[in-house]
Amino acid sequence: MNQKKRIFRIVLLTGTVISLFYVPWILVWAWILPLPNTVQEQVDEAIGHGFDGMIVYVDESGKPPAFYTGGWKDKKNQIPADPKALFKIASISKLYVAVAITKLAHTNRLSLDKTLADYFPELVGRIENAEKITLKMMAQHRSGIPNFTNHPGFWENPPESSEACLELILDLPANFEPGEDYEYSNTNYLLLSELIDKVVGYNHQQYIKEEILEPLGLKNTFFSLEEVNIDRVMSGYYVGYEPDLKTEEQGMLATAEDVGNFLRALNDGSVFNDGERDIYPYEYEHGGLVPGYQSLAEYHEDIDTVVVQFINTTDFAGYEWNLSQISINRIGKILRKKKNS
Repeated sequence: MNQKKRIFRIVLLTGTVISLFYVPWILVWAWILPLPNTVQEQVDEAIGHGFDGMIVYVDESGKPPAFYTGGWKDKKNQIPADPKALFKIASISKLYVAVAITKLAHTNRLSLDKTLADYFPELVGRIENAEKITLKMMAQHRSGIPNFTNHPGFWENPPESSEACLELILDLPANFEPGEDYEYSNTNYLLLSELIDKVVGYNHQQYIKEEILEPLGLKNTFFSLEEVNIDRVMSGYYVGYEPDLKTEEQGMLATAEDVGNFLRALNDGSVFNDGERDIYPYEYEHGGLVPGYQSLAEYHEDIDTVVVQFINTTDFAGYEWNLSQISINRIGKILRKKKNS
């Protein structure tokens, strides 16, 4: 284990102990404060609660998109938050994978009703109930397959390949019978991504680029730090750990505007070809969380508005995540109040 990862592990363990005694009054305070009149005031208020930097994108139907920022893009170099910065969107990427498997299912290149065993026979006996778990169950987190990121020590020393991640859950008992319960599991989408690779004969990132990003004109969405100029990436911070996490490889990156445009297309159906929306198996909004980066992408149907919120501060106890949810909920209330006034 290198020195950086060793220090990060100590911070995680320390954060666990502190969280046992810390009363999160800041959450209560953030929730009960009078609602500001504008989104920018809410962003400024959230920064006052301790976030290092924040970007909010708002797409209200019939209006030009609006951008709001607070805090730092790069705290060390005192660079203010940039609304056009690239951000690590983490599990928001599951929406793109879900759309991709929908497109493949609609063209009969795979079936959402076939099982894990049908496509990965080598996993029979290694993943419990592989013969009963359908792709649809996996897409909806109803498979019972254990979540590899819950493996002890995962975040202190993350595996460097999808194969190594999968190894963490092989031969473990199922969490529940397929289709009988719900539990969020990153393993589901790791396997679905690998299935796309297998079906199309090349990597799923290229398929998503060809079938989703390019048709929607999303030119600021990427799959790896290797594809981008690192100076475009917003810094990421973990409470109690000083180094910037910007250079850590953590999957997809995008601007808030690109995520907002994708979410709009997902909700108005323009990302789909005829018949695809009818079989789409997953959600229409999502959040993402990795060390240093938390994101929320929401669609408010009643006011036909997309809101994307990026915050570059996380912690072990989850208080920063709770604060971010309070913030985006308040932004929704501000927009709704303004719309209905």
